[in-house]
Amino acid sequence: MPATQGVLFDYGRTLVTFSYPTEALLHVLRQFRPRILREVLLPMEGYVSSLSEDEVNYTDVYRDSWARAGLRLPDRLLYEVLDAEQQCWDRAVRVDVAARQVLRRLGEQGIKRGICSNAPFPPEMMRRQVGSNGIAELVDAIVFSSEVGRRKPAPEVYRAALNAIGTEAESTLFVGDRVREDFDGPRALGMRAVIVTAHADERPRKGVSTIETLAELPSLL
Repeated sequence: MPATQGVLFDYGRTLVTFSYPTEALLHVLRQFRPRILREVLLPMEGYVSSLSEDEVNYTDVYRDSWARAGLRLPDRLLYEVLDAEQQCWDRAVRVDVAARQVLRRLGEQGIKRGICSNAPFPPEMMRRQVGSNGIAELVDAIVFSSEVGRRKPAPEVYRAALNAIGTEAESTLFVGDRVREDFDGPRALGMRAVIVTAHADERPRKGVSTIETLAELPSLL
């Protein structure tokens, strides 16, 4: 078996964990209510004061307006709302107690370290989060599914991450919390894989390689 030259990590519930920031998200939505009123609802008043003799079905107009602007808000407003929500998550994320130490130790051993994670959010927002919590400076590459256009277990995501850290599948270990995305998918490409159960939502099935915490990872290399 080739010596381990690289380790790819899932991000959420592997390197970091979090509590759902309910109050912070509600605060963000309350902040944007005036904007939604001004940019979505007030323009509707044009129909009320119209000089046309042809009346409109206001219910239909209202429904159509929200279909165009309410459910699909103007791009700039959508982006601002999403960014504000993501900043709530930035603050809610907690780095695993062993993550920084393990990443440093791998780097000291000359082992390439990468993040390979599903995240549909704009990559610049995710990279800001990984930078703000100190993880970015401890890895050699970061690949999110939103940058590739595919989600794990699609092979394109793993290949992009392998290319980013410059290692072959046979010499790379994948570490994550979900069996389908972080064990079965990587192994299908020839990687070794292990599931960390500390923050996992479900216990892996029998036969899946596991460790309880990230602190146990160096013993596998």
